[in-house]
Amino acid sequence: MAELVVVGFDNPTDADRVLTELTRLQKEYLIDLEDAVVAIRGQDGAVRIKQSVNLVKLGATSGGLSGAMWGSLIGLLFLNPIAGFAIGGAVGAGSGALSGNMIDYGINDDFIKSIGDTLKPETSALFLLIRKSQPEKVLAELSGFKGRVIRSSLSPEQEAKLQAALESAHPPSPSEGVEAAGAVAAQPKT
Repeated sequence: MAELVVVGFDNPTDADRVLTELTRLQKEYLIDLEDAVVAIRGQDGAVRIKQSVNLVKLGATSGGLSGAMWGSLIGLLFLNPIAGFAIGGAVGAGSGALSGNMIDYGINDDFIKSIGDTLKPETSALFLLIRKSQPEKVLAELSGFKGRVIRSSLSPEQEAKLQAALESAHPPSPSEGVEAAGAVAAQPKT
């Protein structure tokens, strides 16, 4: 079962940055996202929503392929498979794009809009639908981002761990990296 997590950020760009990092972690098989959405509330109060899955493109592609296949098969019956392929592909792509535009995949859009309306201006929120993850490794990778849990379907213990990681998060300063490297170099080798 997928877990829903909504994290708010005090910066309009942090949700995008965290999603970019999670996408990298997904390629390393540390997290499996079913859906991810970024909501940004601008200075004017308008909420802009960025879906991670382009349903129109996905629908057009899958509709075009299935339409081309069915068009070819029907074209074989009427001795004109090439025309059936072309017509079936065009009809399938059009109907797939239309259905992709009308479908609601993953996180409910009304839920996203209702949470987005509660955000302060110049802030953002990241909505995640997580199939599975390696929580310790993911939290360690995201330690540079400061945020707050707005909603989640996690257990109280898991949510407390996530909130604690987000509260203690701070990006390392350049001097911290130099001091840490100096401390390692100063240690005697055994």
